[in-house]
Amino acid sequence: MITALDLYHVLTAVVPLYVAMTLAYGSVRWWRIFTPDQCSGINRFVALFAVPLLSFHFISTNNPFAMNLRFLAADTLQKLAVLALLAIASSRISPVRRLLGLDWSITLFSLSTLPNTLVMGIPLLRGMYGPDSAGTLMVQVVVLQCIIWYTLMLFLFEYRAARALVMDQFPDGAAASIVSFRVDSDVVSLADAAKGELEADAHVADDGRMRVTVRKSTCSRSEAACSHSHSHSQSMQQPRVSNLSGVEIYSLQSSRNPTPRGSSFNHAEFFNIVGAKGAGGDEEKGAGGGYSPQPHAQAAKRKDLHMFVWSSSASPVSERAAVHVFGGGAEHGDVLAKGTQAYDEYGRDDFSRTKNGNGADKGGPTLSKLGSNSTAQLYPKDDGEGRPAAMPPASVMTRLILIMVWRKLIRNPNTYSSLIGVIWSLVSFRWGIEMPAIIARSISILSDAGLGMAMFSLGLFMALQPRIIACGNKLAAYAMAVRFLVGPAVMAAASIAVGLRGVLLHIAIVQAALPQGIVPFVFAKEYNVHPDILSTAVIFGMLIALPITLVYYILLGL
Repeated sequence: MITALDLYHVLTAVVPLYVAMTLAYGSVRWWRIFTPDQCSGINRFVALFAVPLLSFHFISTNNPFAMNLRFLAADTLQKLAVLALLAIASSRISPVRRLLGLDWSITLFSLSTLPNTLVMGIPLLRGMYGPDSAGTLMVQVVVLQCIIWYTLMLFLFEYRAARALVMDQFPDGAAASIVSFRVDSDVVSLADAAKGELEADAHVADDGRMRVTVRKSTCSRSEAACSHSHSHSQSMQQPRVSNLSGVEIYSLQSSRNPTPRGSSFNHAEFFNIVGAKGAGGDEEKGAGGGYSPQPHAQAAKRKDLHMFVWSSSASPVSERAAVHVFGGGAEHGDVLAKGTQAYDEYGRDDFSRTKNGNGADKGGPTLSKLGSNSTAQLYPKDDGEGRPAAMPPASVMTRLILIMVWRKLIRNPNTYSSLIGVIWSLVSFRWGIEMPAIIARSISILSDAGLGMAMFSLGLFMALQPRIIACGNKLAAYAMAVRFLVGPAVMAAASIAVGLRGVLLHIAIVQAALPQGIVPFVFAKEYNVHPDILSTAVIFGMLIALPITLVYYILLGL
């Protein structure tokens, strides 16, 4: 039976988190203490130091030889079950395949299985069920999230970006002859292709096989080159600052409304080699393609706050422009308000590309446009007989995706904090070695502030958003239902299936009802896959998380 003292202990653990978040919100929205540039600096500190060291502290003090394998099995089974259901629903035999698709599969998986365990879950569950049981279990879940499930999310996002890149650059089925991809070292994500920052060069061998090199486009490598291109194209947007190399990256297309571009692949050469009729041999090369200016080219001028979870596009705000990690601003709200119209105009229509890049040619290659709100579903085009268009061999695509995922992981401080924490815990608990006091104290100075700073950073993020419910009330209601109802329901079924009972079952269900995790939102924004929905799930979910988890806690304790 839940007593008033139990509820007091829970509120004692959780209310301070909301105090930190409220103070941050008020310091920007009400009292105007911090500017967006200053908020960006705070979040940068949290991303690079506070949160990684907080993760290291929890993981390194967790005994890996005493992990509850049954609890972890239930958590794993929940995620695998959701993946299986989504795979079936998006398969060719499913009647809802065209409504679901890859984009929605990724979003629904994130909403239903990836809660905010580190920042919200550990203090909340410790207050409910005690540090010895719930606290230890939450740390174990954090380890799996950082090492396995966030890596899987990266794989899915890069797979989506790779498929879009191939369909864009090789739309006429020539992609089936690709035998290898080579990616230049300065390319850190295939999502940059949708922003006009990548180009693919294809070399066709005598046997008709292609070897493709993916590199930064000319305008993303050199400001001088961009200035030269600007005299020939009106689609230039303002520079954005990279947080990796300090160079200014330019794009020929708006990142919010990507348009297909011509590749440097010579179609006539390829078809002549393999014995087919040449087609499109004079097709224009390069990244520009002669397309009209984008309607949101000025969007990059707005200075936005950057989430405290590390992302390759989460760079500090400069005086000139900022990377849109969150998609804040009035113009973003206008785009989201027209979601259905954007889907109708961009997600369903095809267009043909002629030599000048903007004409209609019945016999030309067709491309699928992607809407600016990313609701367009990503499917290979049919060949007229119900079969999807040819793609490169699975082994080639897999190797390309693994290269990109590896590059993302090695640039992520949380990857190192998690791996080093696991290694140290194995050594420490195996041989009874204690961390030297001087090192432990150096880490604890920042890690002790990590939780409060993370919540403070969330408050800053909320204050700089134009509205809390960015995706609209209807989609927000669906997202909250998936987050707080479907996720716990699947977790309950998975927990019962593996034999969890009593307090362990209660902990499993309550942790599944935590608000949306922040890392999946950062990925969604970077890859432009329903960022408005994930943003709403993070912000609105944090506001209603406490009463919802308390309801679960009380009902399960009856």
